[in-house]
Amino acid sequence: MSAQLSVLVVEDEAPQREVLVYNLEAEGYHVQQATSGDAALDLAREDAPDLILLDWMLPEVSGIEVCRRLKSAPETRSIPVIMISARSEEVDRVRGLETGADDYVVKPYSVVELMARIRTQLRRVRPASVGEILEFGDIQVNSEEHRVFRAGAELHLGPTEFRLLTTFMERPGRVWSRDQLLDRVWGRDIYVDSRTVDVHVGRLRKVLRGATGTDDPIRTVRGAGYALG
Repeated sequence: MSAQLSVLVVEDEAPQREVLVYNLEAEGYHVQQATSGDAALDLAREDAPDLILLDWMLPEVSGIEVCRRLKSAPETRSIPVIMISARSEEVDRVRGLETGADDYVVKPYSVVELMARIRTQLRRVRPASVGEILEFGDIQVNSEEHRVFRAGAELHLGPTEFRLLTTFMERPGRVWSRDQLLDRVWGRDIYVDSRTVDVHVGRLRKVLRGATGTDDPIRTVRGAGYALG
């Protein structure tokens, strides 16, 4: 089983936050919580979530400013942000979207609709989670059928190597640290030594190269981690 998709909820009002957390956990997401803009920025940088639900009205650093900083930083700019606000005027929606928010939801909102919007954003950044076929160069991954092909030849990967490849394929070019790969591939609640990542990346490389004698598509970034391409 692959690791849970993670959502960071940034909301300083406890009742609102508890409703969001309850519904997200009921949908099977791993949920992190922040009650201030600074805490949200720290969490996003340290343990990049798959999506952020961000309230506009926060103490000290506003949600708009948090969004601006997230979208201007290379390590967090690709994380989808859904802005939640009581501001319903068109000018406010436009401001939120122009700041970089990927979607804008007005309070009070339908939880069912919000969950649908979350799934839409996650489908964009985690296509394998909804069974889409991933392609990079001559590599193709069918996550629904759990099959991998390179240059037309089918490759046979273990479950951990399959999840590793899927993670790389979803975000080509992104550099993943060992800790980030541990969270994404093994899960946040499982303790695995970071050196285990190197072992499984080595196994994945061997399979990707071995069957067709093609090049190694996985790049080692010294002091940082690994990337595809």
